[in-house]
Formats: sequence, structure tokens, C-alpha cells
Amino acid sequence: MLIDIIAGARPNFMKIAPIIEAINKAKSQGEDIEYRLIHTGQHYDRNMSGSFFEELNIPDPDINLEIGSGTQATQAGRIMMAYEAVLLDKPSDICMVVGDVTSTMACSIAAKKLGIKIAHIEGGIRSWDLTMPEEINRMVTDAITDYFFTTSEVANSNLKKEGHGEEKIFYVGNTMIDTLLKNQARLKKPTIWNDLGLEKKGYIVMTLHRPANVDEEQQLKSLMDEIIANSHDMPIIFPVHPRTAKMLKNLNIEASNLHYADPMGYLEFNYLVRDAFAVITDSGGITEETTVMGVPCMTLRDNTERPETITLGTNELVGTNPDNIKPFMDKLFSGNWKKGDIPYLWDGKTAGRIIEKTLVLMKK
Repeated sequence: MLIDIIAGARPNFMKIAPIIEAINKAKSQGEDIEYRLIHTGQHYDRNMSGSFFEELNIPDPDINLEIGSGTQATQAGRIMMAYEAVLLDKPSDICMVVGDVTSTMACSIAAKKLGIKIAHIEGGIRSWDLTMPEEINRMVTDAITDYFFTTSEVANSNLKKEGHGEEKIFYVGNTMIDTLLKNQARLKKPTIWNDLGLEKKGYIVMTLHRPANVDEEQQLKSLMDEIIANSHDMPIIFPVHPRTAKMLKNLNIEASNLHYADPMGYLEFNYLVRDAFAVITDSGGITEETTVMGVPCMTLRDNTERPETITLGTNELVGTNPDNIKPFMDKLFSGNWKKGDIPYLWDGKTAGRIIEKTLVLMKK
């Protein structure tokens, strides 16, 4: 059996690392299983891509489609054409996609049209916000998926409501948490720690990259002004996404406790998150990591596809209105933030369950 594992952007890499390890383990135990790692090149900046392969011990891709930059439609079209050529030359038995980036959707479409089965890791999550490109990617991918490997009962319910049979849905846990738990002892202190004299639970980590927050200068400025004003002068560490950096150039937002940084590798960034007083973000994946690490998290979005991080975890949905920030910051600094719990099966063993189930399914 040949599995294509698709990776295209930074959020994918920490999700595929344990899958590759689980495949190698199954092969060493005599299973007839091979994989082909396909990097679409959707993220081509080294800070956003390459270092993750090294840090997480992901092997070099078997194939790099080298798609590069472009509009979402341009990228999707290039990915479909390039991946179709790969499959026509040598078809796989199953196309395994993760998450919700353009590569996830584009490779699923190309594979499905050639009669290749699709397995979607992290299938079924929904924000119900069609202004988010990721939501469209999720819905299109799930519409043609054969096997869903889900992270929550909410995702299972979403898929059933959309008409997918229970025989296609498998609640296995979260592969990103596999990677997080495996690498806890390897997390690496970033240089900014000593440069600024940071102390455990003595700083805030912030990340912002979504269009609703960063594509309009006044919105970004208002959000940051509110965060700074209510931070009690605690250091704010802000690794800046390339998308956000373009907007910040014209804003000149400065504060004595605001410290900009380049995008960090996985081990350094999660070292910062683990020991932070709190995290302020608009990333979905980070809310999962903070939930497992027990770090208070404020999400600057009006919706989330990961409600379990709120109902069970340490996350709170603040919204995109800057006026909402102060009450949550007051709650944080008063010591009244919820403790949170870890969702079922987020135990570091998800990838093994996925490969075990895939072997059973493909032998039928």
C-alpha cells in the first residue's frame, strides 16, 4: 500500500511528523505499507517551512511541487496540475491530507478525480464562516473524503449532519498534540529569552495573521493599542507573520514592553508558549497547544472551528472588536482565568491509531 502524505504549509508539518513515524513503525513490524511525502511548496519561506522539517525530524520530501506564491486560485490550480502529473506517473492507493490549507483541498480534488481514496486528518471541524478560506477548504475536502480521522466529538457530529455515514468517521485524537507531547523535552530556549531577561509566567506571547485582524491598518492598530494598554507593562513577545509585517511597516506601533521578533521554529516558539503568562492569538492550532500546556489563551476571532478548546480547554473567544479586549485582560490579571482540561484522546498516540485503522480499511 502506498500512501501519499500531503504537506504544503507550516500548520501541516507538525501534523504529518507523527504519521510518518507511525508508518515507519508499522513497516518495521512487517506491514506492507509505504509512503510518499509530497511538499506542494505552498509555504516557501524557510522560516515558515524549512526549519520545521529539521526540528521535527521529517525526512526530505520525496517530491516537491515548488508551487510558490500566488493568489489562492492560482496556487490551487498549480497544485492540482502538478499533483495530477505525479499521480498519472505513479498512482498511490490513498491520498492523506491534513488540516485546511489550499494544498489540502487541491490535492484532494486531483486525487479524487483519478479514483484515489482520500483520508482527511482533522476532518469535520467547522467555523461556519465562509469568509475564511480555510472553511471553504475544509468543506470542499470533506465533501469528497472517504475516511475521516477526527479530533473531537463536535467534528463527528458536524460530519453526520452533513450526511456522512458513521462507517467513514473515526475519532482518533489530534496528531498535532502527538508532536507537542513528543517534543516537550526538546523545546529550545530562543535567544530573545536571555536578550530580554524573560522569566517564567512573566510575559505574554502574541500572534496575529488573519485578514480580519491585519489587513486593515486601523483594525490592527486598535487591537494592538488595547492589548498594550491593558498589559500591565508585562513584556509582549510578538513573532511577526510575513502577512502582518507588511501592515506594521506603516503603523510604527511602539511600546516599551512590546518586542517584535521574526517567525520562530517549532521548538523555540513552543518553549515561549509553554512558559508564558498567557497567549493572545488568532491561530486555531495554537489554541490546541495552549489547552494541552495549560496556558491561558485569548483568541481574537469571532468564531472558532475548535470549540473544545473553549468548552474544555484554556481558550476564550474574545472576538475582533478591540473593545472586547480589556474585560478579558482584566480577568487574566485578576487570576480568575479558568484552569481547563485536555480533550479525550489528545494523548500523544493519535498517529498510531490512524495508521492502524488505515491498514484495516485498505485491506477490505
